[in-house]
Amino acid sequence: MHIPDGYLSPQTYLPLYAAFAGFMAAALRKMKKTLSAKNIPYLGMASAFSFLIMMFNVPIPGGTTGHAVGAGIVALILGPWTALIAVSVALIIQALLFGDGGITAIGANCVNMAVVMPFVSVWVFKLFRGKAPGGWRVYTAAFLSGYAGLAAAAVTTAVEFGIQPLIASSNGRPLYAPYGLEIALPVMALEHLLLFCVIEGLVTMLVLRYFLKNDPGSVYAMPRQSSAQAPRQSSAQAKEVK
Repeated sequence: MHIPDGYLSPQTYLPLYAAFAGFMAAALRKMKKTLSAKNIPYLGMASAFSFLIMMFNVPIPGGTTGHAVGAGIVALILGPWTALIAVSVALIIQALLFGDGGITAIGANCVNMAVVMPFVSVWVFKLFRGKAPGGWRVYTAAFLSGYAGLAAAAVTTAVEFGIQPLIASSNGRPLYAPYGLEIALPVMALEHLLLFCVIEGLVTMLVLRYFLKNDPGSVYAMPRQSSAQAPRQSSAQAKEVK
């Protein structure tokens, strides 16, 4: 989903840059208030994880690529605002150092993968998890959150591509991405829905399963156990043993 230079018009990428700047400023303010010292290493690991998983991409006809992102699981563990920062750092490094995504399209790529995806993933997870404390419902919600988050990002990218033919030269020739919504939307959406969203969902489910078993207190999207609840649970478990 990395959009290269030359495919988006200034009328598209400049507002997206402005939107991304606003979201990033809000994320930095929230991070200063909520990020604990324990989670700082996780932030660096999350950015590196997202960077790595996005390097395995497949070219899609029309100028972009298809791949998993990892933003869903980062959002479930650290929260959507922290995920916004982690994934944005990965995207900016990829664009500046590796040419994966255009400089003019950094704002668009960050909005699609670092803003849309984390927030959709967290919302879908909470919707399908309900009040379940664990078990198959939580893991199903994790899969669906990763799947839906990447699908939303892919559709957003397709719409940005699809509206570019509206900006054309005097003879009607498109100046930027030449494919309208009737081509951009199915090509981008289908490849992700049938393959990369499934991979994203599985990665989200498996990584969340690991954290819930080994460090459940660090998972943002799961309810925190209060100190009053812990003794009652321990007492109940002791009675069961007897």
